[in-house]
Amino acid sequence: MDSQLLILASASPRRQELLSSAGISFEVLPSEVDEGFQEGEAPEEYVVRLARRKAEKAGERHKDRWVLAADTVVVIDGRILGKPGSRQEAKEMLGMLSDQEHRVITGFCLSRGDSGESREGTVITRVRFKNLSSREIDWYLDTGEPFDKAGAYAIQGKAAFMVKEIRGSYTNVVGLPLTEVIEALQEMGAVDDLRKA
Repeated sequence: MDSQLLILASASPRRQELLSSAGISFEVLPSEVDEGFQEGEAPEEYVVRLARRKAEKAGERHKDRWVLAADTVVVIDGRILGKPGSRQEAKEMLGMLSDQEHRVITGFCLSRGDSGESREGTVITRVRFKNLSSREIDWYLDTGEPFDKAGAYAIQGKAAFMVKEIRGSYTNVVGLPLTEVIEALQEMGAVDDLRKA
């Protein structure tokens, strides 16, 4: 791999697809960190802390490279919904989201170890679901799609029919707020030409 390539510290196919669609060349180096919550931590603080930790961990072996990491959660009525651990948990999450508005919050961190430079940010998108019937929820669960997604749904996939309204960044709901991330990449000098293949 090119030693100057951006490192994406994420195994998420959605984040990879979004970066590729913007013409960004990168190398994938997933970073596993403890995703436990800290007492009194706001959702915005939580996602940025995780993104920072993922970037730091991936950057430990590549201090001369820019590293991008992100973390996304769904928040409704003050409750943070991560990835469901079971079918029942996914069903409960979708029931909570039905006919309600929720927030999708992504924190991202762009950092480089040798210079100590970093840029962090959070993006919030408001999403309202239609009223979901039990049959619709069961059908969606049967697709298998909800189980590795925050909030148990993929807006870019089969769950698109559930979304009644969206206010804010669509790509943020997919998993990476492209506008803000690319602005950070440009401002930090992490990419010279976004049109390079």
